[in-house]
Amino acid sequence: MRKYKKAGRIASEVRKSARSLVKPGTPILEICETVEDRIRRKGGKLAFPCNVCVNEVAAHYSSPPHDQRTIPRDALVKIDLGVHVDGYIADTATTVSLKPEYEGMVFAVEQALKQVIRTIRPNVTTTQLGQTVKKTIERYGFKPIWNLTGHQLKRHLLHAGKSIPSVPKFSMSRIKEGEAFAVEPFLTLPSGAGQVRGIDEAYIFRYHKAKPTRSLGAKELLDWIQQECPYLPFSHRWLKDVLPPTELEPAFRELLANKSITAYPVLVEKKETVVAQAEHTLLVTERGCVVTTV
Repeated sequence: MRKYKKAGRIASEVRKSARSLVKPGTPILEICETVEDRIRRKGGKLAFPCNVCVNEVAAHYSSPPHDQRTIPRDALVKIDLGVHVDGYIADTATTVSLKPEYEGMVFAVEQALKQVIRTIRPNVTTTQLGQTVKKTIERYGFKPIWNLTGHQLKRHLLHAGKSIPSVPKFSMSRIKEGEAFAVEPFLTLPSGAGQVRGIDEAYIFRYHKAKPTRSLGAKELLDWIQQECPYLPFSHRWLKDVLPPTELEPAFRELLANKSITAYPVLVEKKETVVAQAEHTLLVTERGCVVTTV
């Protein structure tokens, strides 16, 4: 528990400080790199690339190298960051509204998260937790996103088995004492689909399986990934010092093509309505839970 708490403390401090980075015109790349640098400076390691998702983008947007995108005016911006200490993970997220009309969405999703934290304890079913999220979100006039879920955490594993949905999906799965979860409700406007879809963009990757490589560059890059990121997601940005630029791109494409690494597609709301998110990591105790990222 000590390492979970240390990771959570770092994640909480960085999440709170990251909110002030969100201003119209700020490069998204700058936010990603600042957040990641702050995690390292505080003694944590990156559990995954910092996500900065704007408006209808719900998850998995992290700046690629030389990203030119900036924060637009009147945006709804999600910052999702992960820290690990010796493999013990803290995963947390916040939503920043740059438009007054979106403040209600931020409030509602934070209330949904609070209600799950109050409800979770040993022997509660994940179906009950999904019902709690749905009722809270709908009470404030918004729509939950059914195909994005919270997830169980284990050492070196970001998605470890059990899921905590934002709607009551039938499941016999029950919460047990000692388990760790990242709880993250998502919501959108009533006019939205309440569902996300993947698009043809991907900037977060994960090691899958070592496959034979044709080039020495691909072999060297794969060796680095296996050593530095064997379990957790990584960004293309993190590879810039592994190989010269002229060798890095073809080596990276080769590893994608032979499925040594896999990509996480950017996820957007199906009807392109804006999305809000809130997230904490918690440890289940005998009578409830301890939130590590508060």
